[in-house]
Amino acid sequence: MFRKQFIAAGLSLLLFSQGGCQGKKGAEESGVKEGEMKSSVEELTLISPAFDVGAAIPVRYTCDGEDVSPPLKWNDPPGSTTAFALVCDDPDAPMGTWVHWVIYDIPPSARGLGEGVPQYGELEDGSRQGRNDFKHIGYDGPCPPPGKPHRYFFKLYALDTPTGLEAGADKKKLLKAIKGHILAEGQLMGKYKRR
Repeated sequence: MFRKQFIAAGLSLLLFSQGGCQGKKGAEESGVKEGEMKSSVEELTLISPAFDVGAAIPVRYTCDGEDVSPPLKWNDPPGSTTAFALVCDDPDAPMGTWVHWVIYDIPPSARGLGEGVPQYGELEDGSRQGRNDFKHIGYDGPCPPPGKPHRYFFKLYALDTPTGLEAGADKKKLLKAIKGHILAEGQLMGKYKRR
């Protein structure tokens, strides 16, 4: 009898300890630190009339073409949205994630960005553009080294407050400014390979 109780207690302890490890690992994999709760955000649908999700980005929008920003469209955000921000980056770059575009304080009435956004720090509608990893203001398109196709992620954020950042902020500053203010987000990925 005593032996059966001892075995049952041992199994309970083993299952409990495994569950604890799995819970911690799951939290680490999801990017949530132990003791923190990830706030839920709504989903935005981000598309481009120029290319489909996961498809090749046309040469026009790359360094091999006109190097203009592609047109983007998105659906209605939550009603309390007061601004949008967008980042485009390449996680497949040889030196680590390479930032191609940082734009923020886009008016809440916007439902997209037209093709060829000018490379100005401040746009007519009040949007501001940051500095990319080419050290330029505005958009610089895909320009990967020869080899495998690279993935380019356009990430859109609906915010509950404008960032208040001056023109020329980098991605790091933008992400710090919007932390805790994201109401909804969406993502569009396209690929590009140089010939």
